[in-house]
Amino acid sequence: MSKTLQQLIAALPGVNQVIPTASDEVEVTAVADDNRRVLPGHLFVAYPGVAVDGRRFIPDAVKRGAVAVVCEQPQVGLSVPQVIVPNGRQAFAFLCAAWHDFPSRSMVMIGVTGTDGKTTTTNLIYSMLKAAGIRVGMISTVNAVIGERVLDTGLHTTTPDADEVQEYLAQMRDAGMTHCVLEVTSHGLAQYRVDAVDFDIAVVTNITHEHLDLHGSYEAYRAAKARLFQIVGQPRRLDSRAGKPAVSPTAVLNADDSFSYEFLRSIPVQEQLVYSRRPGALHSVFVESQRYAPDGMYVRLATPRGGIELRSPLIGEFNLSNLMAAVCAALAVGLPASAIAAGAAAFAGVPGRLERIDMGQPFTAIVDFAHTPNALEQALRAVRAITAGRIIVVFGCAGERDVQKRPMMGRVTAENADVVVMTAEDPRREKLDDILDQMIAGVAASANPAVELHRVPDRGEAIRIACRLARPGDTVMACGKGHEQSMCFGTVETPWDDRVVMREAIRQKMETGD
Repeated sequence: MSKTLQQLIAALPGVNQVIPTASDEVEVTAVADDNRRVLPGHLFVAYPGVAVDGRRFIPDAVKRGAVAVVCEQPQVGLSVPQVIVPNGRQAFAFLCAAWHDFPSRSMVMIGVTGTDGKTTTTNLIYSMLKAAGIRVGMISTVNAVIGERVLDTGLHTTTPDADEVQEYLAQMRDAGMTHCVLEVTSHGLAQYRVDAVDFDIAVVTNITHEHLDLHGSYEAYRAAKARLFQIVGQPRRLDSRAGKPAVSPTAVLNADDSFSYEFLRSIPVQEQLVYSRRPGALHSVFVESQRYAPDGMYVRLATPRGGIELRSPLIGEFNLSNLMAAVCAALAVGLPASAIAAGAAAFAGVPGRLERIDMGQPFTAIVDFAHTPNALEQALRAVRAITAGRIIVVFGCAGERDVQKRPMMGRVTAENADVVVMTAEDPRREKLDDILDQMIAGVAASANPAVELHRVPDRGEAIRIACRLARPGDTVMACGKGHEQSMCFGTVETPWDDRVVMREAIRQKMETGD
């Protein structure tokens, strides 16, 4: 497959200059932003990265056979055409979409963003659409689902890069999918990875403290999330959406999260659906009744179409909010109540999210992904409701990430758990002892500074100690890694799975009686 350079340039949202201007005859065989993957015929896109500036690698890309270069500033002495653009990352996203003939313009696209609950909400929406008999695909930070195929999307959780997103979408379109649910992270939005996705529905779960290492401030983090709603609200070209099922552009907002609600509701989108645990004049979906049981939650929701009775295997008020967000998205698509109920009942949870590890032990063992102060607090509260004895929590904080949340995480565990075991979680190039000191400072500032505290740098040993401490009726909970398959020390990803380690720790305890 090939396209002309001019065909690709025509898809860009902005072009400052083309050097030289005559470029119709240039045939492009692929688009790349990594010079090491450039082959003869490729179009190379160079932009400033997190650690290095891609413009450094333009000469090497040309040497490898790049027939043209897209960059933000003219380069001296190049033998191939240059396309000068205002934003290289954004240009890469649109070029990847154009390469695949903009697959999102053929499907109803539902984007889900927020700090906590994105993956669960994404999967709930997918389950509801599937229960309605709709051919739906999904891209989450855990995997991509295309028909019967399930593809891993990476070691750590973020939206895939623009080229991967468009490749997945093209595969969905070619497989006959009519809808797609896409989990959208703040990194993905800030780095323009989904700018060329034609979203129809934007869903937010909440916006709480996270990723200030990337965004710089809480407000900048919120503004990054808001870009999804701005994409949905932008004017649509009807001629480019001829193959897409008709759905009104819709924003799904959480009225219980004031930090996101007031800000996002001001973004002009054709329709708004608002959910809340409480009734309200502007609330489209709210709780009429709720009951938690050992097998999950039973809820009756008020909706614009009348009451809907739901049963979900999920637990916790945060999952009730996730469920309402999914219901709003399902209503925006036009699903019947029967499909919404069936989809809610069918989804048992995301791997690594409040996932129980049951080997017949006399205590409860859970692995969860909670890695923000809010997610950790909500997870501990949910577990408290099902725990007769003590909560023993194992957790860490990632290195080279949001430093401010570390004492906040320590405070949350001290005030919501009975035994706290602090340990490693992707320390990267930071000193683990420094990270642990910052976490422990939060315990000292908490309302329960005398909580039983253990400092165990080795994560495997921390989980083993937690299991040895457990008595019948207790809950042992390992937080922060969830489904992830590696842990980063320095710059090296080491194979790791909390669930495997938890099973082995339980087995050892049951064998030794310790």
